[in-house]
Amino acid sequence: MFGFGVPELLIILAIVLVVFGAGKLPEIGGALGKSIRNFKKAADGKDEIEIKPKREESDKKD
Repeated sequence: MFGFGVPELLIILAIVLVVFGAGKLPEIGGALGKSIRNFKKAADGKDEIEIKPKREESDKKD
């Protein structure tokens, strides 16, 4: 896969961690997962794509 091994992926993860910080990492992962899911739905020909993120109960209280 593009010639990336474990050491290269660890270096990339360390750079992302330094740039975005540990607090933002789950949000970035969630957004990336939703993007991949939407891409797969679009590739399969399904018409419905999630555009707006769903807010959780904890977000509404703050």
